[in-house]
Amino acid sequence: MSAKNGSIKLVAGNSNPVLAAEIAAWLELPLTKANVRRFADMEIFVEIQENVRGSDVFVIQSTSFPVNDHLMELLIVTDALRRASARRITAVIPYFGYARQDRKVGSRSPISAKLVANMITHAGVDRVMTLDLHAGQIQGFFDIPTDNLFASPVMVRDIKEKFDLDNVMVVSPDVGGVARARGLAKRINTPLAIVDKRRERAGESEVMNVIGDVAGYTCILIDDIVDSGGTLVNAADALLANGAKDVYAYLTHGVLSGGAAARITNSKLKELVITDSIQPTEAVIKSPNIRTLSIASLIGEAIGRTAAEESVSSLFD
Repeated sequence: MSAKNGSIKLVAGNSNPVLAAEIAAWLELPLTKANVRRFADMEIFVEIQENVRGSDVFVIQSTSFPVNDHLMELLIVTDALRRASARRITAVIPYFGYARQDRKVGSRSPISAKLVANMITHAGVDRVMTLDLHAGQIQGFFDIPTDNLFASPVMVRDIKEKFDLDNVMVVSPDVGGVARARGLAKRINTPLAIVDKRRERAGESEVMNVIGDVAGYTCILIDDIVDSGGTLVNAADALLANGAKDVYAYLTHGVLSGGAAARITNSKLKELVITDSIQPTEAVIKSPNIRTLSIASLIGEAIGRTAAEESVSSLFD
């Protein structure tokens, strides 16, 4: 495969080498040889070991844990490519760290997602490709073209293969995720319910109110990020208490920090399905009720279309 103007080069950082290799295999292209390593004091050193002059380069790097290390890798790889005369540099960021800091939440607080967008742009990136941004408006934080891909086609295919849709109800685990859940419910033609989470008074536990009749349904919770897993586990408990038959969850980004994997394993969730936008930890891999879907074909197709100057949005029509 070649770009419309020049050859395609794929460069991978250290955040998710397994996904990068799968994308390269799907595109039938080798990963460009690059040395991304640390000095003794953990300072990052990058050396691109192949000619990239005039090439259309795609840097595959999630800014996942450790977020700052992987972000710096992305910035330094970009600088190395720019100085090596790459024609165009596209940052392929399956998981965009700092996306949850997309607005001021209080006095004198930062908008870190905008700061990170500025850093990536000023490093020399010409285009950004990411997946299921926490907030769509983050696309506007970049002053360069930005493609926000959606994992929903991969999830829809898996749901259709696994479930009898006549008995399925899609559920948003909070009010803020209703638009995302509604979109998936429309795709698979199922009803929608919402878990309304609120704290009546300071110091009291959260009350989970279910909006919609879930009795007898297999419920599928839909969201973009699972971190501690607390909200997901509580939502599952609330749905089961309201008569749901079983509760599954489909989320794009499995951050799963701290003891989240154990929390999910010991919960009443039948299964948590995540994508490999973040490389799964050993605890996630070993968990009996956490499953991973590959997004390599989705991102590979988007890379191929971008290189050929073809439509990316038609992937989700």
